[in-house]
Amino acid sequence: MHQQRLDQLAAFLHTGEQILAAWDTYSDQHTDPDSWPYDDETYGRRAARRDADTWTAAAQIRPFASELISTAEVQLQQLPAQAVQSHWPWHLAGAEDALAQLDAFEEDYRTRLDDLPPSARPGTEAYDDLIDARNAEAWHALNELTLHAPVILAIHTTTQRTPPRLEAVAPRPAPTASAAAAPVARR
Repeated sequence: MHQQRLDQLAAFLHTGEQILAAWDTYSDQHTDPDSWPYDDETYGRRAARRDADTWTAAAQIRPFASELISTAEVQLQQLPAQAVQSHWPWHLAGAEDALAQLDAFEEDYRTRLDDLPPSARPGTEAYDDLIDARNAEAWHALNELTLHAPVILAIHTTTQRTPPRLEAVAPRPAPTASAAAAPVARR
């Protein structure tokens, strides 16, 4: 199960990279040298598509992402010091923070969705505007998750390739002189 979830994380990261690369290409081609869009409306629609695609991709891993982070934290503690990259704890904390932000956006979205009139369904302006707003507000956290989550895969890979840190075992006390001189009973 854990490996399947890691594979889903890798797929999310790949999708996130593709979405960001496509956005960068679009943005470069549709803005002036000062980064102002040539057509604000079209640019805004394209940004909304980027946000929605990234939200949808992240939704595939969010149900178990905290578990992946927790497992990576345990794995990190079990690795020998020389196998650990100094930035890994920072990236884990960044992924955890991004996830917490996404959970907060989702909770706020659910509350605001409940406040909509019953006629507001997918495809209506009120509903779609709410989803677009959530996705736009969540973009930074989604981008942060894409930035920091690869550390989970790096820690897992290192754990698979590195023998675990041996726990120190207290040495046995040497036999005392009286114990060494005592006769051994024979049968």
